[in-house]
Amino acid sequence: MLRCRFLSWHKTALLHTCSRLLASDKDLLLKLRRKTGYSFTNCKKALDKFSNDVKQAESWLHEQAQKEGWSKASKLQGRKTAEGLLGLLHKGNTAVLVEVNCETDFVARNVKFQQLVQQVAVSTLKHCHSIERNQTSYLKGFLAGEEFLEMKTEESSLKDLLAMTIGKLGENMTVKRAAWVTVPSSMFIGSYMHGSLPADMPSLANMAFGKYGALVICKPNDHCKSNITELGRRLGQHVVGMSPSTLGSLEDESTGETETRMLVQPFLLEPILTVGQYLQPHDLEVLDFVRFECGEETQTTQPNQS
Repeated sequence: MLRCRFLSWHKTALLHTCSRLLASDKDLLLKLRRKTGYSFTNCKKALDKFSNDVKQAESWLHEQAQKEGWSKASKLQGRKTAEGLLGLLHKGNTAVLVEVNCETDFVARNVKFQQLVQQVAVSTLKHCHSIERNQTSYLKGFLAGEEFLEMKTEESSLKDLLAMTIGKLGENMTVKRAAWVTVPSSMFIGSYMHGSLPADMPSLANMAFGKYGALVICKPNDHCKSNITELGRRLGQHVVGMSPSTLGSLEDESTGETETRMLVQPFLLEPILTVGQYLQPHDLEVLDFVRFECGEETQTTQPNQS
């Protein structure tokens, strides 16, 4: 009888111990899954391989994902990437506009794809801040091609991050281009994004995503009393909607409906005025602009301008 009770107690204690171990394993699994975004199956495999050492498991997962991503990227290379997103990141006196493409709008709405767009924008911002300058005017630059892909993120290059995202989401993707603008304190950058998507994660809250985007470099004069943030947004909206190709000047004469010089185009929100006429009572100058349309045909590289 005593032996039976002892065996019963021993069995119960063993079950409790196993339950605690299982709970602990589950917590580690959830932690690794949340941190890396990889599947439960792969996270469990990694933890088993390294006896629940989360750090080693995470490192191994990244290595495997990169290998798998490069393999999948090679297989998918050449498939058309007509969809995607623009990303807009505005910080202080600097703003960047980037374009990343994928095959379907479904993937463009995926958080992992949006995180890739964010990393491209952050890397572009860091690149802009790394350029030495004695700034009295604005600077504007463009990035594209292989040199752009070699830029570093926190953990790897954009090229490696792109491959890993392809491996996770199973679609071909391309990091197409970026534009950056930085201005002195006497100027400001107006910005606008059309077709914006809500950010699904708090970490993406400082980003704007959409299909059409614009940056407008403005210089308020001494007597400007307008809300420059709202005015900059309206000018960005005009650039997106009217698609000017050059700035032009206030002295230019309009060529009518086909006009592509911004300052003599009818202002989108008040078509009875040209953009130049709209700006005059606001005591504001527009110096330059950048317009991106997701999926548009572009030159591979564009020269830096200032």
